[in-house]
Amino acid sequence: MKFSRREGVASFLALAATACAPGTLGGAGAGSGQGETLKDLAARSGRRFGSELAFGRPGEDRGSFANPLYAEILERECEVLVPENELKWAWTRPSASTFDFRQFDAMGDYATAKGFALRGHTLFWAPEKWFPQWLVAHDFGAQPIKAAETMLTEHVRTVCRRYGPRIGSYDVVNEAVEPETGALRDTVMTRAMGGGEPMLDLMFHTARSEAPHAQLVYNDYMSWERGTEDETHIAGVLKLLEGFRKRGTPVDALGIQSHIRLLKDAPVAEIVRESEGPWRRFLDAVVAMGYDLVITEFDVNDREAPDDIAIRDRMVADYARAYLDIMLGYEQLGDVLAWGMVDRYSWLTGFDPRADKSIKRGTPYDAQFRAKPLREAIAAAFATASSRHG
Repeated sequence: MKFSRREGVASFLALAATACAPGTLGGAGAGSGQGETLKDLAARSGRRFGSELAFGRPGEDRGSFANPLYAEILERECEVLVPENELKWAWTRPSASTFDFRQFDAMGDYATAKGFALRGHTLFWAPEKWFPQWLVAHDFGAQPIKAAETMLTEHVRTVCRRYGPRIGSYDVVNEAVEPETGALRDTVMTRAMGGGEPMLDLMFHTARSEAPHAQLVYNDYMSWERGTEDETHIAGVLKLLEGFRKRGTPVDALGIQSHIRLLKDAPVAEIVRESEGPWRRFLDAVVAMGYDLVITEFDVNDREAPDDIAIRDRMVADYARAYLDIMLGYEQLGDVLAWGMVDRYSWLTGFDPRADKSIKRGTPYDAQFRAKPLREAIAAAFATASSRHG
């Protein structure tokens, strides 16, 4: 995902604080799930459902394990967790020579204590604008390739050895393809390494060596909605995946972020018809190369949906159901992770505001921690999903 989240939706804080008590998390069992949790429904087809998680402290109003209302939803609905930001370089690497894992350690300890599996996001976030400032300005010296290789190898080794088998799947590299051109991003790191391919290959080979148990994922945000940039992005990702196979780079799966977007106020069936055919061709090409699939960051951007909450929620749910039905039709699809479980903490509200300035409604639970039609759409999609291979 792009690095931007709303740290809190101030206008909703007082309302949610008074309206939400642990016993008010209503609706979680209604509808197509027949009272079953999302994780149980996912498990029927051999899959896991989960969510991102942010670091927080007791008393902070965040989508965090320290928030008992949020933790209750996570513990009921999810089998696997992934950090929102806390394993990225800007959090774990304050300088070229130091590491700081305190936030993710606390999150990992919570996950282990509660029996969650963990995904690692991410060993390298490729766009330079999200590098820590020290890396943007870093001098790689007279032997830049050697210096860059040492830095990257040290990073992967340090993370993988610290968490060992606790992390069973890594987004090894995130967003290496430039959407506007389809080419690999040009950054201080790729220049030091002599190109994007050597950098990517080094990351995956090192991860395989250090975490042989783990699923290794290339993760990106190419979208199923139709548009010139989306088509170019998809073509670039396919080219990258083909290159991995030709070079023997150990990549197990493509992570599809799945920040799906309602880009116009139109019948959902019409929007889906525009996207389904090209999207299926893309997925078919990916799995034909032998890759598995992961939905790594699912939510729905309802920017152009109507202001009316009931209509908007129905559109979001129907759109999500259509997308998930397509994705779950592939036996190669494994984990499905939401990028947050409660609208109150969704990064989308601040990142891409609606014209009416209302909170985005693209996660399974609303700002008052109540299950929405989207939660039931996810449940229904899992209930009718084809079985996972293996």
